[in-house]
Amino acid sequence: MKYYIIAGEASGDLHGSNLMKGLKMVDSEADFRFWGGDLMQKQGGKLVKHYKETAIMGFAEVLMNLGKIKGFFKECKADITSYQPDVLILIDYPGFNLRMAEFAKAIGLKTYYYISPKIWAWKESRIKKIKAFVDKMFVIFPFEVDYFKKHNYPVDYAGNPLLDAVQEKIDEKGSFEDFIRLNNLENKPVIGILAGSRKQEIDRNLGIMLEIIPHYKDYQFVIAAAPSIEPDYYTRFVEGHNVKVVFNQTYETLKHSTAALVTSGTATLETALFNVPQVVCYRAGNLSYFIAKQFVKLEYISLVNLIMDSEVVKELIQFDMNPKMVKKELDKVLFDTSNRERMLNDYQRLREVLGGTGASERVAKLIFDYLKS
Repeated sequence: MKYYIIAGEASGDLHGSNLMKGLKMVDSEADFRFWGGDLMQKQGGKLVKHYKETAIMGFAEVLMNLGKIKGFFKECKADITSYQPDVLILIDYPGFNLRMAEFAKAIGLKTYYYISPKIWAWKESRIKKIKAFVDKMFVIFPFEVDYFKKHNYPVDYAGNPLLDAVQEKIDEKGSFEDFIRLNNLENKPVIGILAGSRKQEIDRNLGIMLEIIPHYKDYQFVIAAAPSIEPDYYTRFVEGHNVKVVFNQTYETLKHSTAALVTSGTATLETALFNVPQVVCYRAGNLSYFIAKQFVKLEYISLVNLIMDSEVVKELIQFDMNPKMVKKELDKVLFDTSNRERMLNDYQRLREVLGGTGASERVAKLIFDYLKS
């Protein structure tokens, strides 16, 4: 079958690549055309547009790039029409993908959504578009099943694909000594820094994170650079700081970290699955933050806390995200034994809630079976 897949950011690229791998297992004639990234490209098929070109984040930023976004829509519609796939598979990225779902419905193309838009966080009105334009929804958080059930929209849950990606890295050979030798690091415990996958996030978060480095002489700080950001972009942030930047080694960094400072998003869940105590640090632009406050009604912003419905990890948001508070909370996860053990125990319960490995293969089989029927 012919699959057209749209992923608009690094996490979507990861999940898209694992989904493609699963589809190839159940469909020997699988043919792919997609918007995504390097990981999806490794699975074969044709990469039409890299997410580095399309990742635009924040209310104000979107407004300033409306012309460019309009061009993306036009290009994508024309490419889908030309390719004539058996199904359009959308991965998260709702601002773009729900528009494409509407287009697909208009031309009679079957549309499946993998990794639901977080309408339980904000823009709940999007449920109307999902029910109108999406034929099948595959979710990755157990609580989403009940959420959509309340809206009379049945969805499929086959587990969370991050468990597969993380376990694969954990099982790989490679010692701490190998990691520090490869990256010319010191023989000291590592504190990982994951400052976001977009330039706007890095601009507002990384500088604050770096200010606390002089307080931790017995540790070394390592920035896991986002794959969508060019190496030179980090130079102006790290100059004058005792910190290393590593590229294309996010999971390796987490695997060998004692603690981590992490912006909100998929990275918070990845960090938890690697069993790394963390502090969630997030600042947005003031205008974007003010607008979001009017619409987002959730108690938490990190996936770890949202899934567990409790404060497993500390969240420092907007004005609470400052050097003094970052140091205070990092001290707790490094030196407060009871707090550290409590967090690690909560991580174990998190894994149990998410279920076992094999999610990508299970959802691929569901997709293929639905298409055949």
